[in-house]
Amino acid sequence: MNKIMIVDDEENILAAVKRMLRRYRDWDVEEYSSPELALKRAQCCIFDVVISDYKMPTMNGVDFLSELKAIQPNTVRILLTGSVQVSTLLESINKAGVFRFIAKPWDDDEFVEIVKAAIDHRETAIENQILADKVRDQYSQNRHLQ
Repeated sequence: MNKIMIVDDEENILAAVKRMLRRYRDWDVEEYSSPELALKRAQCCIFDVVISDYKMPTMNGVDFLSELKAIQPNTVRILLTGSVQVSTLLESINKAGVFRFIAKPWDDDEFVEIVKAAIDHRETAIENQILADKVRDQYSQNRHLQ
């Protein structure tokens, strides 16, 4: 089961995204209208993918995703935005490690493909980490035998 979090201050956006993603039975989708509540939830529950709106009243999406990155560095972060500016793009990549952007209004099929790519990206990163750990362990064992 893949855990997906959606954060947006607009209830209609949350409802639309949840309705679009709920067709995928192996995706457990949680939605939050408050980035502060979403961060509290992230302290006790690991998410595979987090999708956040950029423009929210109490905290922008880059700041939210940056704080989320500190809590859950392996979670794949996606920014949902109505205005795409180069400065926003660069800040979100450099500060929050954003994987992809979804522009409002979005195409449903494209949105779902981005979420699928994010899940695949996370699974590959975890597999690579496991393999790297095994290689390090084997290297360490071989050094002790010599």
